Amino acid sequence: MSKAKSSRDKRSTQPALSRVTRSSSTHSRQADLLQPQASGTSSGPQAHAGGRQSDTGLVQDLSLMSVSEQQASVARRGRPSKTGTSGILADVGAHPEASLSVPPSAPKSGLGTIARLIKLGRLKNIVVVAGAGISTASGIPDFRTPGTGLYANLEKYDIPYPEAIFNIDYFSNDPRPFFSLAKELYPGHHRPNYVHYFLHMLHQKGLLLRLYTQNIDGLERMCGIPEDKLVEAHGSFDTASCHLCYTPYPSEEAKRAIMCGSVPTCSFCQATVKPDVVFFGEDLPQKYFQHTTDFPKADLLMIMGTSLQIEPFASLVNTVRSTVPRLLLNRNAVGPFERRPLRRGDYMELGDLSESVSKLAQVLGWHQEIQELMWSQENRCAPQRVTNAMEQQAAQGRREVDGPPGRRPKTSSGARSGSEESDASETDSMSTESSGPSN
Repeated sequence: MSKAKSSRDKRSTQPALSRVTRSSSTHSRQADLLQPQASGTSSGPQAHAGGRQSDTGLVQDLSLMSVSEQQASVARRGRPSKTGTSGILADVGAHPEASLSVPPSAPKSGLGTIARLIKLGRLKNIVVVAGAGISTASGIPDFRTPGTGLYANLEKYDIPYPEAIFNIDYFSNDPRPFFSLAKELYPGHHRPNYVHYFLHMLHQKGLLLRLYTQNIDGLERMCGIPEDKLVEAHGSFDTASCHLCYTPYPSEEAKRAIMCGSVPTCSFCQATVKPDVVFFGEDLPQKYFQHTTDFPKADLLMIMGTSLQIEPFASLVNTVRSTVPRLLLNRNAVGPFERRPLRRGDYMELGDLSESVSKLAQVLGWHQEIQELMWSQENRCAPQRVTNAMEQQAAQGRREVDGPPGRRPKTSSGARSGSEESDASETDSMSTESSGPSN
């Protein structure tokens, strides 16, 4: 009783905040496409009069660099390079077909522009917004890609609609589909890729203000990004609690139960325990609200590997000041980057994310450093992975030697372990029988 009381007391002492839950609504994104871009938030340029001069200078730098990139693009196509904006306009006038090959709404890449501003020291507080696309190179499918995305491959779980597997009301009624999927999602099966180590390099260079991720795979932590630089907006598997009364539960015990096919239950209210992954309909973690101070401070917003379809996370990209450049590294244009023309200071590099990030790293001169960081980090982790594999094999061998859990010697600790494993085995058997027809 005291354990549950302390949990409720802890929740009641948190600062009063408006309740924000995870949802898949895209109304605000559609409204953003139909309405003109706001000139800024309450934390924007009007609230920071002292920063107006530097913002104006940054906009001028962006404009000049954009003109420079257009000149370079014209030169690469074999046309004579012109000096100044009037030269570019004259070139289009002399060659009417040029207006067809370079329409005003053509996406602006901006990798060179952003890289030069970083090298000049103009961008020192970079906020990154990341989605499932940054982990696909690690072998983890994203959610919404037709055919290969997670939501397109959930038939075996016999759920009414794909998002139900992450819906808190559906989980409360039947947690088995999520627990079956969780066996595949638990961290440890995959390793960070080049994109994760690029983000680590941003931190290592002292440029990363904060990384806001929607991912629950833990690869950002695994690549070495410190916890204070990371906001896991949709939670993680690192902790667990009762989904009803929020009483904390040992995460390793929850993992063992889930991996054995049983359902962990709360010792206080007997409701189902789950990892602290944020489901649709659940409150976002308190750390998410750091965005109210982080985004007004940002001088560059990087958006990568996301569909920007999950609210309120998707709306974060519109909370930086209107003079702050935004760079989208993604397979497709999303959110405010779908409209034409793009907002001044918005840039896109579309296509394979790993290739786009590698291009940016090469322009910055970081490619070799990132490769060395990957090599050192992965080699440092390799012995631990081997040790874990050996421990798992040894544990499997002990189970085979000891025989069925019910026949083990009844020592004080062994009796409890045997009882737990027997219960897990029985639950697993019942789960298999009940789910058999649906498969």
